[in-house]
Amino acid sequence: MADPITGVVSGSAPANSAGLYTNQVARDPKQTMDSEVFMHLLVTQLRNQDPSSPMDTNQMIAQTTQLAQMEKMTEMAQTSTEDFSLQMRIAAAAYVGKQVTYTGKDGKVVTGLADSVSFAGAVPTVSVGGVDVPLDLISGVTTASASPTPSA
Repeated sequence: MADPITGVVSGSAPANSAGLYTNQVARDPKQTMDSEVFMHLLVTQLRNQDPSSPMDTNQMIAQTTQLAQMEKMTEMAQTSTEDFSLQMRIAAAAYVGKQVTYTGKDGKVVTGLADSVSFAGAVPTVSVGGVDVPLDLISGVTTASASPTPSA
């Protein structure tokens, strides 16, 4: 398994005395520090600390607390993104059967009946008279007028 810090596979042997490896390991650098990397760094720091000047436990607890807070904030941000996506889907689905107004590509205001909704992209699209309109371009919604019933 590759070391999460260096990306080097354990057990790799040098190919020659120059120190080159027989197989170059493809390394995927981590852009963020997760709890696994943090704990690895903490253990390494504890192993290599000077016994006459040990690491400050208050600082270690503060760093661990900061990591836990960052993980929770990241989790909350992900949940918030998912919630917003669901709200957009609910809003788009509610437009089906209603008159919607949007500005067309030519700059003219268009009003039409919302036929269906597609959730294929990042932003739901509402089909209005055969034209797919992104949800964020819809500027107005009204209840579709019922056609008068003929009297017998």
